[in-house]
Amino acid sequence: MADTTVRIDGNTLRLPGGVAVRFIRTLRLPETGTHPLPPGLGEFPVRRVADYADRVPQTWRARGGVMLPVYLREAMWLSFAGTSEPAALQVGVGKVCAVSGRPWSDRPSRGPQNYVVLPRQPWLDGINSGTGTVRQFVAVPLGLGATVEGQVTGEEVWGGVQLQSFPLNDRELARWREEERQRPVPPAPAPPGGYGAAMPAAFGSPAAGGYGAPAAGGYGAAMPMAAAPPAPGAAPAAPASAPRAAAAMGLGVGGSMRQEVYQDDRPLSNWSEQPAGRVFVHLVTPPEWRRITGEAAPPSPVDRAAYTSAGLPWFDYYDEEAEDLAPTDALHTVKPVGDWLGDDHEPWQPPTPGQTQQLKDAPGEPVEDGDW
Repeated sequence: MADTTVRIDGNTLRLPGGVAVRFIRTLRLPETGTHPLPPGLGEFPVRRVADYADRVPQTWRARGGVMLPVYLREAMWLSFAGTSEPAALQVGVGKVCAVSGRPWSDRPSRGPQNYVVLPRQPWLDGINSGTGTVRQFVAVPLGLGATVEGQVTGEEVWGGVQLQSFPLNDRELARWREEERQRPVPPAPAPPGGYGAAMPAAFGSPAAGGYGAPAAGGYGAAMPMAAAPPAPGAAPAAPASAPRAAAAMGLGVGGSMRQEVYQDDRPLSNWSEQPAGRVFVHLVTPPEWRRITGEAAPPSPVDRAAYTSAGLPWFDYYDEEAEDLAPTDALHTVKPVGDWLGDDHEPWQPPTPGQTQQLKDAPGEPVEDGDW
């Protein structure tokens, strides 16, 4: 029987079949206009729910999976870097498909397509809501109607993020592996200098007033977001406490950015009808994260105006060989979280043309699954 175990490797979720998923912190975009891809500002820490079974709500224990801390109105994107074999990955936001806008399904489907194709899709920053664009994932509490789940279904029951992967069927996987064995060895990667190069040191220096220390940059290379160590004599992190009703969080949408969700160029029959693995990702407020785990959540993300004014990069990615999926009516009409939470007053400074970098063609322990 095939292994369906999901594991955590650092902060990377590894689903059977070679699928790798990381949750990346990022700058929140304005809710008007269409923008370049915002940068990665560090990985969200990920922990198994089973490791804190005596401190989380019973519904979390029943659903199993993992959890990560997220601030109100914080933005994120999903990185699939490191995925080693082809997979059809379903991404749910409150059990609404982020690609099709349809209810969660137990198998891949077309008309509309309800999955992203890995490794061709390098990342996903939001819901597929426009031609060549997505609306950014933004965290909001359940109960306001602001989540994608609430707007599409009229209810807010699940929250969180759901992932489910389907590998190629046995025949197609064997064929793909044979083609890979015969493929010429690619040249060694270019030295740092563009995508993946180091961030300018000035941004991380105390004199510059910037956030964090200099680190590997680029859209897929995240800046460190670890909290600073406590000062001498400071009180230790609060001990974890017993379970109680937790503030449930889900994903709404923010600003629009230029990103394609690629159409699958394989026949649907090439994919397995049974998932290789699945996982429920609970979103936790920073106070709840501290109460449950005893750890401090990472600090709030860097101010986007400061990031842009420091001359740091934004990104653009276009694959001329891939075809973009058309948006569906269900997701095209989802409104941004500002319609529920009020205007976004964080200052916005658009990047200069030279700050937008073109990335491609010119324009652990097993994670327990549960009942969900």
